[in-house]
Amino acid sequence: MTLDEYIEAHIDAEGDYLHRLWRATQLHLNYPRMASGHVQGRVLKMLVQMIRPQTVLEIGTFTGYSALCMAEGLADGAVLHTVEINDEQEDFTRPWLEGSPWADKIQLHIGDALQLLDERRMPDSPLQGLMFDLVFIDADKRHYTDYYEAVLPRLNEGGYILADNTLWNGHVVQDDVRESDLQTQGILAFNDHVAADPRVEKVILPVRDGLTIIRLS
Repeated sequence: MTLDEYIEAHIDAEGDYLHRLWRATQLHLNYPRMASGHVQGRVLKMLVQMIRPQTVLEIGTFTGYSALCMAEGLADGAVLHTVEINDEQEDFTRPWLEGSPWADKIQLHIGDALQLLDERRMPDSPLQGLMFDLVFIDADKRHYTDYYEAVLPRLNEGGYILADNTLWNGHVVQDDVRESDLQTQGILAFNDHVAADPRVEKVILPVRDGLTIIRLS
């Protein structure tokens, strides 16, 4: 038994619906590793239950696995807005979101999150005027710092940002990769930017591929 298998055997199950989504992701999509999966999904659910947000924003939906895990932890009346830039992903993802037990808590938006958050560029954005208690960033690593700066003014006092993949398969400490890969450079720039930002408290957890928890001071 590996350490990962041991951990999975000693935490709450992901449930049948999420397991079926995970299997469908592995079978039908390219880059299935992008889905959060069992362990991180349970972490996201528990963090939502601890933070108790009323309005959540997710940047990067992919199959909807992480959105469903967070929605599972939301209280009645809370809403999760999830944004996916790849319109070809919608045909797979939307039925899974709308067919889930938490469909009434999730709103899927197809588009560029940076544009949707910029009311000057998109005055009719479905995110117009919204403030968030929690933001989960899990999209193009090259733009992590841009996402961060776009959502920080939209956080309520004491709000949280969760950033996924901030250890990036260990590439953040591999000099031969750091210089050549734009995704790695994006993560490095983001990690340095957040570490030096006095507006927030921050901690990196070595969960899956690295999960940074950021709190607006």
